[in-house]
Amino acid sequence: MLSLNEQIEKNGLAYYRMTIAGCVRDLPICPIGEHMDIAGFVMLGDVEITERSAAELLKRCPEHDVVVTAETKGIPLCYEMARQGCGRYIVARKSVKAYMRNPIHVEVKSITTDHLQRLYLAEDDYTGLKGKRVLIVDDVISTGESLKAMEELVEKFGGNIVGRAAVLAEGDAKDRKDIIYLEPLPLFAK
Repeated sequence: MLSLNEQIEKNGLAYYRMTIAGCVRDLPICPIGEHMDIAGFVMLGDVEITERSAAELLKRCPEHDVVVTAETKGIPLCYEMARQGCGRYIVARKSVKAYMRNPIHVEVKSITTDHLQRLYLAEDDYTGLKGKRVLIVDDVISTGESLKAMEELVEKFGGNIVGRAAVLAEGDAKDRKDIIYLEPLPLFAK
């Protein structure tokens, strides 16, 4: 029998074993600073956890017209929630692409990125937000900085944010009352 929601060691490396939407996963423990480690959760390439997490989140989320996420790790979840639900999603990009007309940006500093980033929406995306019920999603909410940047973009263009959802709430984010999530994810002090 697997022990769940605990730190384990495999081949000399540390992992955090947990159950997410009925799927058992071993997340690698990764340093993010001198005094703190995180359990690295990456949905990219994990179809089972993406489909199950989307279904579970949709049961808990309010009705919405469009799902919005930031590039990159939230894209599979955003797509799958739109596929199973409202049928429309928008991705805030981390750089301007040639096809993007009149892009608008906000700045964000994420816990997993070592520098200031920008999130961009193109005119075709942001004109489609006006008056729409928007659900913002991400794979993990930790400090909330990425979430705050996405909120700023959506509100700038008249979107009505009806919910904020993530698969995991990391650290103190588990205590937030304004987000919907499936599982808490601890931080690991060194």
